[in-house]
Amino acid sequence: MSFDLATRLAERRAANLYRQRPLLESPQGPLVQVDGRELLAFCSNDYLGLANHPEVIAAMRAGAEKWGVGGGASHLVIGHSTPHHQLEEALAEFTGRPRALLFSTGYMANLAVVTALVGQGDSVLQDRLNHASLLDAGLLSGARFSRYLHNDAVSLANRLRKASGNCLVVSDGVFSMDGDLADLPALCAEARARDAWVMVDDAHGFGPLGATGGGIVEHFGLGPDDVQVLVGTLGKAFGTAGAFVAGSEELIETLIQFARPYIYTTSQPPAVACATLKSLELLRSEGWRREHLNQLIARFRAGAAEIGLSLMDSPTPIQPILVGDSARALKLSALLKERGLLVGAIRPPTVPVGGARLRVTLSAAHSEEQVELLLEALAECWPQVQEHD
Repeated sequence: MSFDLATRLAERRAANLYRQRPLLESPQGPLVQVDGRELLAFCSNDYLGLANHPEVIAAMRAGAEKWGVGGGASHLVIGHSTPHHQLEEALAEFTGRPRALLFSTGYMANLAVVTALVGQGDSVLQDRLNHASLLDAGLLSGARFSRYLHNDAVSLANRLRKASGNCLVVSDGVFSMDGDLADLPALCAEARARDAWVMVDDAHGFGPLGATGGGIVEHFGLGPDDVQVLVGTLGKAFGTAGAFVAGSEELIETLIQFARPYIYTTSQPPAVACATLKSLELLRSEGWRREHLNQLIARFRAGAAEIGLSLMDSPTPIQPILVGDSARALKLSALLKERGLLVGAIRPPTVPVGGARLRVTLSAAHSEEQVELLLEALAECWPQVQEHD
C-alpha cells in the first residue's frame, strides 16, 4: 500500500479548494509586486503599516550589527538576549501585566499555553470558530475538549456545568475569518461563575483596538482578573515577527518550566526583538494610525452597503465579503486581479462549506483614494459574479 497523494490533490483542485502561494517580490505595503505584476493589495495583516517602516528597519539593522542575526540557542540555554528581555518587559508594561514571555510564532504560543496549563482530567472549552492553532492545542493537551457555539455565553455556560478538573475557556479576541469581536464581558462572567480561567488570543486585536492599541481587553475595559492569559502576535499590527503571552508571575514561570514549545525552540533573532521594540513605540505614540484605519473601515463598510455586498459584522480591519460558493469567490478575486487589485479568496476548510469569501484587510498605510478604487472595482465586478454559473 502506498500514499495516493495525486488523487487527494486532484480532488482538492476539482472542488475549487486548491491553494497556491503568490510570490511577493517587494516589501509589504499597499502597492506590491506579486508574480511579476504591480498590484494594490488588500490582503495583508500589516494593520498599522509598520512592516516596512524606515525606523523599524533601522532598529533591526542596528540590532543585527550589535547582536548578530541568530538566536543561537533556546532561551533556557544561552539564547535569551538582552533585547528579548527588554521586549518582554515592555510588553508586560503595555498590557498592564506583571510579566510577558516571547515565542517565535503565534501558533507555538497557543500550543505552549494550553498544553502547559491543562491535561488529562482537566477541561478546555473553545469557541467553534477559534484559530486552528487553538483547536490543535486543545486536541494535543489531553484534556477533555469541547467547543461551544460561536460567541454564545449560554452555550459556554452549559458546557462549563459539565466541565471537570482545572477548566480553561479559550477564545480568539478578533475572529480572523469573520472579523467580529468576542463577547468577552459575557464569556468572562460565565467563566468567573465557574472558577474557570480565560485565555484570549488577541492576534488581530492588538494595535487596531483599544484607546491605546492595547487590544480587545482594553477595548472592553477588562483586566488580568477577567482574562488570566493574554496572547498576542507580533507579525500583524506590530509589523515584525513572533508572539507573546502576558500574565501573572506564576503563569509565566509555569510556561518556562512546562511549555515544551518554549523549552525546546531556538529563540527568535535578537534583532527582531529590537525592531519590535521600535514598532511598539510607534504603535503607542502614533495614534493617528488607528484613527486613519478606523476612517477607512467606516468608508469601506458604507461603500460596500451601497453596492449591496454581504459583509460580516466586523468593526475591525478584517472586512470579509461573503460570497458563499468557492468558484464564485475565485471568480471575484480573479476579476479584481485583472483590474490590478489583490484580494484573497478564502475557502473551506478554512471557513465552513458555503462560507467562501473575499477577505478584505485594510491598513493604516492605505489611502482613502485606494479604498475608493477597491469599491469602484467591486461595483463593476460584483454583478458579473452573481451571473457566474
